[in-house]
Amino acid sequence: MKFEKPSKWQNTTQIKEFILLGFGNTENLDIVFFLLFLIIYSITLSGNLLIIILVMMEKHLHTPMYFFLSTLACLEICYTSTIIPKMLAAFLSGKKTISLWGCILQMHFFSTLGATECYLLAAMSYDRYLAICRPLHYVTLMNDKTCILLVLTSGIIGFLLITVLTSLLTQHVFCSQYKIDHFFCDFTPLIRLSCSDTWVIERVALITSSLGIIPTFFITVSSYAFIIRTIMKIQSVNGRQKAFSTCSSHLTVVSIFYVSLMLVYIMPTTGRFKDMNKSFSFMYSILTPMVNPFIYSLRNREIKIIIRNTLC
Repeated sequence: MKFEKPSKWQNTTQIKEFILLGFGNTENLDIVFFLLFLIIYSITLSGNLLIIILVMMEKHLHTPMYFFLSTLACLEICYTSTIIPKMLAAFLSGKKTISLWGCILQMHFFSTLGATECYLLAAMSYDRYLAICRPLHYVTLMNDKTCILLVLTSGIIGFLLITVLTSLLTQHVFCSQYKIDHFFCDFTPLIRLSCSDTWVIERVALITSSLGIIPTFFITVSSYAFIIRTIMKIQSVNGRQKAFSTCSSHLTVVSIFYVSLMLVYIMPTTGRFKDMNKSFSFMYSILTPMVNPFIYSLRNREIKIIIRNTLC
């Protein structure tokens, strides 16, 4: 991970406030962007809240799969709430500034939740692998204690990985350059503005990103590969097509999430990748939290029946 840094600094006065450039010069479209992201945020909140409420209310949904789904829904709400409300306020008021510590805290919470989600998705894929590929051992291996342990472990690892990065970031000085070319305070565009030596933190960022993304991606893809192989052995054509459709949709969303993360945090941040950084960030930070409730839960037949019975 190599960042381009200005060769000269106009002065050494430490910056206390940044300007988030967002999506560029969009002053004439601020209302349009406000309405667009308000709709996205409303869909994200309502979809994920619906899952949490249904899992809490329906006793027969108190299973490991729905426990993980409700945890993911809660995580998605917190995940998007760290960035979208600030964006909405900026579009509405036109004030795009954020304090130095506000920026660091936003990056810390957003990145911690993102790293936690990586490990949670890996845990969810492992749960589905046991349920489909090793059904006789599922109840024994995936009990309540195991589920809670997997969720806690995901949160602890995500917190530790990002805390190391944040503690190093707080030691950096930001001077002269105060415009962040992004729609939220992410690590890559923020560290480019530092006038301190960034060699150490760049290497640490690459290590933490790799530890958070690559192992969990491998576990998730491997689990779904075994699941799909098992599904292909199903005798019923309709059953096989239905199960394959569900797994392929899960794998598609997970792949978009992981690939966009890799392109932002692991691949070089210069040239073509630098220009597309915002697009990739939009995919994993805003798009996937909005579609996850529909892909993972609201397409589920059991969830559909519960919703239909509740409405009727």
